[in-house]
Amino acid sequence: MVNMSENVLTKEHTETQLPEPDFETRLSDYLVEKGRLKEEDLQRGIRLNKESFSVSLVPLLVRLGLASERDVALSLHELLDLPLIKEDDIPDSTNVNAEFPIRFMRESQFVPIAEDDKSITVVMVYPYLDYLLKSIQMVVDKDIEIKIGMPSEVENTIEKLYGGGKSAMGQIVEGLGEDSGEEEDVEHLKDLASEAPVIRLVNMIMQRAVESRASDIHIEPFENRLKVRYRLDGVLHEVESPPARSTAAVISRIKIMAKLNIAERRLPQDGRIMLRVQGKELDLRVSTVPTSYGESVVMRILDRESIVFDFNQLGFRDYTLKPFLKVLEMPHGILLVTGPTGSGKTTTLYTALQRLNTEDRKIITVEDPVEYQLTGINQIQAKSSIGLDFSTALRAIVRQDPDIIMIGEMRDLETAKIAIQSALTGHLVLSTIHTNSAAGGITRMIDMGVEDYLLTSTVNGLLAQRLVRRLDQSSMERYQVMPEMMQELNLKQLKEQDAYYFYRAQPSKENPTGYAGRMSILECLTMTEELKRMVMKGATAGELQRQAQQEGMLTMYEDGLLKCLDGDTSFEEVIRVSHA
Repeated sequence: MVNMSENVLTKEHTETQLPEPDFETRLSDYLVEKGRLKEEDLQRGIRLNKESFSVSLVPLLVRLGLASERDVALSLHELLDLPLIKEDDIPDSTNVNAEFPIRFMRESQFVPIAEDDKSITVVMVYPYLDYLLKSIQMVVDKDIEIKIGMPSEVENTIEKLYGGGKSAMGQIVEGLGEDSGEEEDVEHLKDLASEAPVIRLVNMIMQRAVESRASDIHIEPFENRLKVRYRLDGVLHEVESPPARSTAAVISRIKIMAKLNIAERRLPQDGRIMLRVQGKELDLRVSTVPTSYGESVVMRILDRESIVFDFNQLGFRDYTLKPFLKVLEMPHGILLVTGPTGSGKTTTLYTALQRLNTEDRKIITVEDPVEYQLTGINQIQAKSSIGLDFSTALRAIVRQDPDIIMIGEMRDLETAKIAIQSALTGHLVLSTIHTNSAAGGITRMIDMGVEDYLLTSTVNGLLAQRLVRRLDQSSMERYQVMPEMMQELNLKQLKEQDAYYFYRAQPSKENPTGYAGRMSILECLTMTEELKRMVMKGATAGELQRQAQQEGMLTMYEDGLLKCLDGDTSFEEVIRVSHA
């Protein structure tokens, strides 16, 4: 290939500086080589490309969600040595005099952003398309300065500079019909949900959520608006939303994708959507509930490729990991993970199961729902509508001769009794329970009706956790802890050093929140003989907590403070999450 490292294509060299015709093959192979595209996905794209010649290979891979537009842009930047440009770096106005039809720019995915006497600057999605470069050259007869952009950002820029300022969502919304204002029948809802603008609208909502690293999508109908919010690192953020008239169509489309009953709007429903977005295999757990102005929808995004089952990545440190692994390696008994909904309990249990998953052990789980598929582990999806609840599944599991059992949640006394019976008969049982602290898990079991002598005979340990946001290491700011605050927080008891520094989030253009990802703050309570005696005497959760601390347990709050000192998170995050 002729070198394109000079990002200006002169009009005298249009013929000689273009990439060779089979450049797409090089590009797709490069994507595979860099791990940005799977070999099987490439072969699938090649087969589909042979059937449809209207779209070339790489754009087809992006359109199918097999490759992400970001990865393609980055690969073009590396192969052609052309600069990447973000939408935020493009000016809000342009001095371009050359006239290109908007339809041509949209179809060819390019946008001119600046022009002078000698050259024109053009942002292109696929700069190797020779027909496009020749077409631009014919219009302007100047040197072309090429920059690489992503399809969605180029589309937005075209609209901002040349199309009246509508966003990509605004363009789609124009294609939606008017709301009839009446209660739609099922057939009409199906027709609405199958229209191209609605399909594009829902796909855009999902795609933007994935690009933003959101964990959940909330779609909430109100009287005069439809609100869309993404949960980013545990915090909800409102984003651009479709108009209220699209409510029925958008929600019906999601319900059809999740294989839910669109005729049923009075009862909650649960389903799941499997799809490919930005080259990733995603599993979306869909939940709908009826509200005053329609059905509220929440979609939990489970990215099976990015999940990491590693204790250190989750936030475990030696002082928590050692007692936790000691309990985990016991041949029988119960290990409970406690915390509120969305605190990472299931991910911790999956990580534990991955460690225990060896050829000489049989592991069976019963979950509602099964969040991630684990190779070599028998996972059962609970389904109460057909009578397969936790207790029913547990009775069957015990007859399957397992070594380790994982129960998604201790929800009732019957489930707890079967779990205890399993632990007494030589099984290791892992489960979760909703309490605010590790010690609170013990009293919660007693409140459920579990006899104290059975509890002390089977429960080996409890792990409590919360999720805090990780600081963006590239932009965080260090500051010294004042002596008064240092004394109040008892930092010297936690870590002996000369000076104490915390870190705070510093928002940047690339990262407006100053945080990137999440980690756990944890406390691990091991059931010692003294704690067992206290349980038998009817001790409260507070008394058990104090005894565990005297025996060396660090609380979640203290674990959080140590992570503040290490620069992993901020003091504000620890306070927000631990309520200390």
